[in-house]
Amino acid sequence: MTEEPKKPCCACDAAPKLIFACSGAADVGQVSDLAARKLTAEGAGKMFCLAGIGGRVGGILETTKAAAAILAIDGCPLDCGRKTLEEAGFTRFEHLRLNDLGMEKGKTAATPDHVDQVVGRGRTRLAEAAGGA
Repeated sequence: MTEEPKKPCCACDAAPKLIFACSGAADVGQVSDLAARKLTAEGAGKMFCLAGIGGRVGGILETTKAAAAILAIDGCPLDCGRKTLEEAGFTRFEHLRLNDLGMEKGKTAATPDHVDQVVGRGRTRLAEAAGGA
Protein backbone atom coordinates (compact mmCIF):
# COMPACT_ATOMS: atom_id res chain seq x y z
CA MET A 1 0.00 0.00 0.00
CA THR A 2 1.56 3.25 -1.10
CA GLU A 3 0.89 6.55 0.49
CA GLU A 4 -0.48 9.34 -1.67
CA PRO A 5 1.74 12.40 -1.76
CA LYS A 6 0.58 15.16 0.54
CA LYS A 7 -0.87 18.27 -1.02
CA PRO A 8 1.00 21.43 -0.19
CA CYS A 9 -0.60 23.42 2.56
CA CYS A 10 0.02 26.65 4.34
CA ALA A 11 1.73 26.47 7.70
CA CYS A 12 -1.18 28.57 9.02
CA ASP A 13 -3.51 25.52 9.00
CA ALA A 14 -6.66 25.34 6.90
CA ALA A 15 -9.83 27.07 8.01
CA PRO A 16 -13.32 26.39 6.73
CA LYS A 17 -14.09 30.09 6.28
CA LEU A 18 -11.37 32.49 5.13
CA ILE A 19 -11.28 36.27 5.37
CA PHE A 20 -9.11 38.43 3.11
CA ALA A 21 -8.83 42.12 3.96
CA CYS A 22 -7.33 44.74 1.73
CA SER A 23 -5.59 46.53 4.56
CA GLY A 24 -4.58 49.38 2.26
CA ALA A 25 -2.88 52.56 3.39
CA ALA A 26 -6.03 54.57 4.08
CA ASP A 27 -8.34 54.76 7.07
CA VAL A 28 -10.85 52.39 5.44
CA GLY A 29 -8.03 49.89 4.96
CA GLN A 30 -7.39 50.01 8.69
CA VAL A 31 -11.09 49.42 9.36
CA SER A 32 -11.04 46.44 6.95
CA ASP A 33 -7.99 44.98 8.67
CA LEU A 34 -9.36 45.44 12.19
CA ALA A 35 -12.71 43.93 11.19
CA ALA A 36 -11.01 40.86 9.70
CA ARG A 37 -8.96 40.42 12.87
CA LYS A 38 -12.04 40.76 15.06
CA LEU A 39 -13.99 38.25 12.96
CA THR A 40 -11.08 35.86 13.43
CA ALA A 41 -10.92 36.46 17.19
CA GLU A 42 -14.67 35.80 17.43
CA GLY A 43 -14.34 32.53 15.49
CA ALA A 44 -16.42 33.58 12.47
CA GLY A 45 -13.58 32.65 10.13
CA LYS A 46 -9.85 33.00 9.79
CA MET A 47 -8.02 36.01 8.40
CA PHE A 48 -5.78 34.80 5.59
CA CYS A 49 -2.94 36.24 3.55
CA LEU A 50 -4.08 38.34 0.59
CA ALA A 51 -0.43 38.95 -0.37
CA GLY A 52 0.00 35.18 -0.62
CA ILE A 53 -2.84 35.05 -3.14
CA GLY A 54 -1.25 37.84 -5.17
CA GLY A 55 2.14 36.13 -4.96
CA ARG A 56 0.61 32.80 -5.99
CA VAL A 57 2.00 30.97 -2.95
CA GLY A 58 1.04 27.34 -3.51
CA GLY A 59 -0.03 26.41 0.00
CA ILE A 60 -2.12 29.53 0.43
CA LEU A 61 -3.83 28.97 -2.93
CA GLU A 62 -4.59 25.32 -2.09
CA THR A 63 -5.98 26.19 1.33
CA THR A 64 -8.16 28.88 -0.23
CA LYS A 65 -9.45 26.47 -2.87
CA ALA A 66 -10.54 24.13 -0.06
CA ALA A 67 -12.38 26.80 1.94
CA ALA A 68 -16.09 26.41 2.66
CA ALA A 69 -16.53 30.18 2.39
CA ILE A 70 -14.40 33.17 1.45
CA LEU A 71 -14.96 36.80 2.33
CA ALA A 72 -13.05 39.66 0.72
CA ILE A 73 -13.23 42.99 2.56
CA ASP A 74 -12.29 46.08 0.57
CA GLY A 75 -12.14 49.55 2.06
CA CYS A 76 -12.64 51.53 -1.12
CA PRO A 77 -14.06 51.17 -4.65
CA LEU A 78 -10.68 50.17 -6.09
CA ASP A 79 -11.56 46.64 -4.91
CA CYS A 80 -7.97 45.46 -4.61
CA GLY A 81 -8.95 42.44 -2.50
CA ARG A 82 -11.68 41.32 -4.91
CA LYS A 83 -9.41 41.82 -7.93
CA THR A 84 -6.53 39.92 -6.30
CA LEU A 85 -8.77 36.91 -5.69
CA GLU A 86 -10.23 37.07 -9.20
CA GLU A 87 -6.80 37.36 -10.84
CA ALA A 88 -5.83 34.16 -9.02
CA GLY A 89 -8.88 32.41 -10.46
CA PHE A 90 -11.28 32.58 -7.52
CA THR A 91 -14.89 33.34 -8.38
CA ARG A 92 -16.82 31.87 -5.43
CA PHE A 93 -16.51 34.42 -2.65
CA GLU A 94 -18.44 37.08 -0.84
CA HIS A 95 -17.35 40.68 -1.29
CA LEU A 96 -17.85 43.46 1.23
CA ARG A 97 -16.90 47.01 0.28
CA LEU A 98 -16.86 49.58 3.10
CA ASN A 99 -17.77 52.33 0.66
CA ASP A 100 -21.12 50.55 0.17
CA LEU A 101 -21.69 50.90 3.92
CA GLY A 102 -21.25 54.68 3.71
CA MET A 103 -17.60 54.69 4.77
CA GLU A 104 -15.40 56.94 2.64
CA LYS A 105 -11.67 56.87 2.10
CA GLY A 106 -10.04 59.74 4.00
CA LYS A 107 -13.19 60.41 6.04
CA THR A 108 -13.67 57.26 8.13
CA ALA A 109 -11.81 56.90 11.39
CA ALA A 110 -11.04 53.38 12.56
CA THR A 111 -13.48 53.56 15.46
CA PRO A 112 -14.94 50.57 17.29
CA ASP A 113 -18.37 51.46 15.85
CA HIS A 114 -17.09 51.35 12.26
CA VAL A 115 -15.24 48.09 12.89
CA ASP A 116 -18.33 46.53 14.52
CA GLN A 117 -20.50 47.55 11.57
CA VAL A 118 -18.17 45.70 9.19
CA VAL A 119 -17.89 42.71 11.56
CA GLY A 120 -21.67 42.34 11.68
CA ARG A 121 -22.02 42.47 7.91
CA GLY A 122 -19.03 40.16 7.41
CA ARG A 123 -20.30 37.57 9.89
CA THR A 124 -23.64 37.43 8.04
CA ARG A 125 -21.99 37.09 4.63
CA LEU A 126 -19.69 34.29 5.80
CA ALA A 127 -22.54 32.36 7.38
CA GLU A 128 -24.68 32.68 4.25
CA ALA A 129 -21.80 31.63 1.99
CA ALA A 130 -21.17 28.55 4.11
CA GLY A 131 -24.82 27.54 3.99
CA GLY A 132 -25.81 29.02 7.32
CA ALA A 133 -22.96 27.32 9.15
